Amino acid sequence: MVDAWEAAVEAQIRSAQERGEFDNLPGMGKPIPGRDLPYDESWWIRSFLEREALPTDLLLPTPLQLRRRVEQVPNEVRDLPTEESVREFVGLLNQEIVAWLRYPEGPRVVVRPVDTEAVLRQWRAHRTARNAAAGAAPARALPPRPGRRWRWPWRRA
Repeated sequence: MVDAWEAAVEAQIRSAQERGEFDNLPGMGKPIPGRDLPYDESWWIRSFLEREALPTDLLLPTPLQLRRRVEQVPNEVRDLPTEESVREFVGLLNQEIVAWLRYPEGPRVVVRPVDTEAVLRQWRAHRTARNAAAGAAPARALPPRPGRRWRWPWRRA
C-alpha cells in the first residue's frame, strides 16, 4: 500500500519536472536561510513575528506589558489634542492595571496605576514648550481637576 502511494507521488513529481513546473522558483540556487546559524528552538516564533510584522511585546506576560505601556505614556499622550483625551487615555490604562491587580496572573511584578495629574503636568509643559517654539499663542487649557486620592475599594475612608 505504501509503495503504491510512494510510486504515485514520485510519478506526479517526475511529470511536473518534465513540464518545467519547478524551473525558476523564487530562491532557486540560493542557500536555505538560517542554515549557517546555530539551531534555535523558537525559530518559528521569530519568523512568524517578522513575517507578520508583529511587535515582540506580545510575547511578554501581562504585568510586563503593562509596565512597558506605563513607561511609554509620556510619548503616547504627547500629541493628544486636549486634556480630556489625555485623561481618557490614562483612565483606560489605569482600568487595565486595576483589573490585573484584582486578578493577577503571570510573574509578580510591581505595577501601579498612573498618576493622571503628573501626566497632565508633563503634557502641559511639553505643549507650552512646543507652542513657544512655534511662536503660536498657547491653547487655553482646562483648569485642573481637584486631586482625588485613589483608594482600594475595600478600605474605609
